[in-house]
Amino acid sequence: MRRLFPVTDETAAPARGGTPGDGAAGGGGHEWGLAELAAAYAYPEPPAGDPRPWLRANMVSSLDGAAQHEGRSQPISSAADMRIFGTLRALADVVLVGAETVRQEGYRPARARAEFAAARAAAGQAPVPAVAIVSAGLELDFSLPLFTSPLVPTLVLTGAAADPDRVAAAERAGARVVVAGAGGTVDPARAVDALAALGHTRLLTEGGPRLLGQLVAARVLDELCLTVSPMLTAGDAQRIARGPSVAVPHRFALVSLLEEDGFLFSRYQRV
Repeated sequence: MRRLFPVTDETAAPARGGTPGDGAAGGGGHEWGLAELAAAYAYPEPPAGDPRPWLRANMVSSLDGAAQHEGRSQPISSAADMRIFGTLRALADVVLVGAETVRQEGYRPARARAEFAAARAAAGQAPVPAVAIVSAGLELDFSLPLFTSPLVPTLVLTGAAADPDRVAAAERAGARVVVAGAGGTVDPARAVDALAALGHTRLLTEGGPRLLGQLVAARVLDELCLTVSPMLTAGDAQRIARGPSVAVPHRFALVSLLEEDGFLFSRYQRV
């Protein structure tokens, strides 16, 4: 893996021999350890006396804008992408995800990583991030390990008018139900505030596209970590964000750009 931005001595090194895909062309690179990845993706330190939450998204897109192939993101991912995926989870207090993504991707509880145990303890974090599912209808399978065997209880964010029977089923399964919206909907801003009220200020969302679109529209997204996959899929797959367009496009600034095997790992923060 090599850093393309900000420019460093390594970035500017003369190109070595190699063929596309071997990680050598275009400058020196080396195997990044977890400590380097954790440093590269560390959450910004909040201003003194301002413990507001920081919400980052982690998504992958093909060259032609597809966020999925045949309904799943795994076919357009890579080993390096999954290393970053695991690192981002290890840095977060909570992983925010939409119910449809839970169903399509077969979500499981976050697993403890020995490499991050000391850092999480020092930061006052639980051994693993909680998974927080946004679900207005609570149409979830509460017999799944995500509910029955997580290291920390799974959270379910729903609206005030959620079906009481489904709420009871979630709670019987061990989930913590959090009301984050009036009526039968979940308000993205209230969801972020509700997680912060529980002590979760380092937030990570993994989508899917519908949830990310809602977070963008609500102007609560602080950061986007986007993997650009060197693949073309065609078809009619979703983009990384779906929903009503915003009145004025939101401007983000490039913070860093890494590369490995043709995959680009970008990090943008809200201006």
